[in-house]
Amino acid sequence: MKKAFTLIELLVVIAIIAILAAILFPVFAQAKLAAKKASSISNQKQLGLGIILYTNDYDDLYPREDGCTLNDSFNPVFNVQPAGTNPAPWCNGSANPGQYAFRDNHYDWGKWIVPYTKNIQLFFHPVIQKDPTGWSEGELDGGYALNTAITGALNTWPTTAKYGIRNSWTGGSTTAIAAPADTMLLMEQTSLSIVGGYEGGTTSNDYTLTYYPLAVKEHWQGYFYMPGGTGACGEIDGTLDPTTAPFAESVPLSYTDGHTKAIPAGQFLANTPTAAQYGLKMNKYLCPLTATYYGNGTPIITTGVWPMWGL
Repeated sequence: MKKAFTLIELLVVIAIIAILAAILFPVFAQAKLAAKKASSISNQKQLGLGIILYTNDYDDLYPREDGCTLNDSFNPVFNVQPAGTNPAPWCNGSANPGQYAFRDNHYDWGKWIVPYTKNIQLFFHPVIQKDPTGWSEGELDGGYALNTAITGALNTWPTTAKYGIRNSWTGGSTTAIAAPADTMLLMEQTSLSIVGGYEGGTTSNDYTLTYYPLAVKEHWQGYFYMPGGTGACGEIDGTLDPTTAPFAESVPLSYTDGHTKAIPAGQFLANTPTAAQYGLKMNKYLCPLTATYYGNGTPIITTGVWPMWGL
C-alpha cells in the first residue's frame, strides 16, 4: 500500500513554495528592471553618439531642422500614404489621426540622426514607451528627451509669424560648451520628447528668440516629486514619484562629450539652481512640463556654478 501525503504535509509544502515565491519574485522583478535600465542607457548612449556624428558633418553645429516629409513617421501606422500625396495635413496638425506624423522638427528630433543610428528601435524607451505604435499624433512622446537649450530649435515650416528661430544661448555648436563632460544633452522623460527651453525677454511674439536652459529647481521638483503637496509646483517635497524615475529613482543622462550615466533624481535636483539663483521670479507658469517658458525676464546666474545645465 502506497503512503500518501497527509494534509498537513501538503500544507507545509505549499507554504514553503509560497515563501520562496515571495522571496524570489521581487528579485526577479529587480533583475528585469536592471536589464531594462542597461538597455535604456545603451540606447541613450547610441542616440547621443548619433548627435555627435551629425555635428561632425555639419561644422560642429547641433541639428535643429524643420520640415515635412511624406511617410517618415516613427509610427509605421501612418507610413502608408501613396506616393505624391501632399504631406502637409500630417505636418500642420489637420490630419486625424496622425496630426504631426511627418513633421521633422525638434518634437521628432530623432529623424535628424536616423542616418547615423541606422535603427529607430533605439528611440523606444523599454519602460516608458510600452506601445510605440499607439501614438495618435505620430510623433515621439517621452522616453529620451533632447535638451533644446543646447541645440536650439526651429518652427519655420512652412512659415510662421512668431517664434520661428530659437537660437541656443551658446550658439548651438559643440565647441561652445564650456564643460562637455558635465553638460546634459539628453535625459529620460515620461512625456514630451524635448527638455523645454526658457525664452529670454518678456514676450514670445518675436520671430527670433534665444533659448536658455530650463534650469529651475522648483520646476523639476514638481516633475520628480509626488503631486498633491504644498511645494511651489504643488508637489510633496522630498517624496519621489517612481513613475518619473522608473529605474530605482535614478535618471539616465547623456552628456555633450558622448558618455551616458544614470544619476539619482535627488542629485539631478541638487545640480539645478532655484529660480532665484537663476535670476527668475518663480510663478505657476514655470511648473508644467511644456515646451517653452517665457515672460519672466532673462536668466542670470546669481549664485553658484551649474555645469549640468552648461551654466
